[in-house]
Amino acid sequence: MTSHTSPRTTAVVHSSNRGGLRPLPTSPSVALLVLRLAIGAVFLAHGAQKVFVYGFAGTSGSFAQMGVPLADIAGPLVGLLELLGGLALLVGVATRFAALALAFDMLVATFLVHLPFGIFAADGGYELPLALIGGGVALIIAGAGRISVDAALTRRR
Repeated sequence: MTSHTSPRTTAVVHSSNRGGLRPLPTSPSVALLVLRLAIGAVFLAHGAQKVFVYGFAGTSGSFAQMGVPLADIAGPLVGLLELLGGLALLVGVATRFAALALAFDMLVATFLVHLPFGIFAADGGYELPLALIGGGVALIIAGAGRISVDAALTRRR
């Protein structure tokens, strides 16, 4: 196996290239874009559902039934956080801050609501929140990547 690298991409070329397929270049920035888009879309959808479908009153009522403290405040706050935080991840603006707030949101949801139901989402478990925490932590550590508003703003300075 031979490894070729450049400042922008890294490609691993196997000496036995079967079927004439070219190896895919790998790029941390493309990987971070995919992660941001996936995690951002999930949060945006859940936030939009809380804000526009259930409304603040419906979300607060649901939170109260689940035993979330200060549900009247937490419902609107979480709905707006997930909506705007998801949007921030999608475009890659204030990425580390948004990822931190959203990961904390999911950590609280895990302990307040999902933990007693085990891991599987179908049973109300913490499968989805855990995946979202992992994605959020990865974005906190790595940042938005080069394909983001954050990177464009940094380049302008």
